[in-house]
Amino acid sequence: MTGLAVDDAAWASAWRRRAPGDKVLLCGGLVVAALVLPAWPGSVLVGIVAVVLAVGPARVPVRTFGRAVRWPLAFVLTGAVTAVVEIGPGGPGWAPDAAARAGSLLGHALAGSAAVLLLATTTPMSDLLPALRRARVPAAVVDVAAVVYRLLFVLLDSMRTIREAQTARMGHSSLRRSYRSSGALAAAVLTRSWDRAHRMQEGLAGRGMDTGLRVLPEALPSSRAFLAATVAGLAAVVAASVVLA
Repeated sequence: MTGLAVDDAAWASAWRRRAPGDKVLLCGGLVVAALVLPAWPGSVLVGIVAVVLAVGPARVPVRTFGRAVRWPLAFVLTGAVTAVVEIGPGGPGWAPDAAARAGSLLGHALAGSAAVLLLATTTPMSDLLPALRRARVPAAVVDVAAVVYRLLFVLLDSMRTIREAQTARMGHSSLRRSYRSSGALAAAVLTRSWDRAHRMQEGLAGRGMDTGLRVLPEALPSSRAFLAATVAGLAAVVAASVVLA
């Protein structure tokens, strides 16, 4: 296990050997459809398609996909509540169209999040970063993303080690001690991340790394059948949204 369930799911996915560009086209099309089409039925159809593709053909574990959706869901729910509250002469209250506004926001956001998670749970970063380079994304942006991705695992390992040490010393035996240990854990991880990033910057500068990090990408051929099915599926979602609206 790498420490990231989404990353583990991407490496074990049945779509692991598919070309990243094919999956980007599918997931990007679903995101655009989730934003452009009305929440009902467009966003609902996009969300259903994304979830079915993830747990079906891509073989992403249902539990992993569900756990990955929790954090976007919490963020969206918080945003929906703040979006439907109005401050009037009589104080705060619900907007007249609170239900419709909240439903539209939830539909668009959750459908788009499901489409993005479909890409995240089927495409490892080692495949996505070379695809970004081929797409003419600035090299500095790709290099920063690669460094942050690699540093993330170091920080997760450090956090796991520190927490195990705290638990062994009864640092989480009570609520008060848990609060104190959590604060110390956050401070230690922040300090280590800053130190690690500084040492990495000095190491790259000492090696004259002014042309980017070059790696040998794995060649994954594109599938015409997958592309055709993607275009047909997106067209079907749009058509169904127009008919059912």
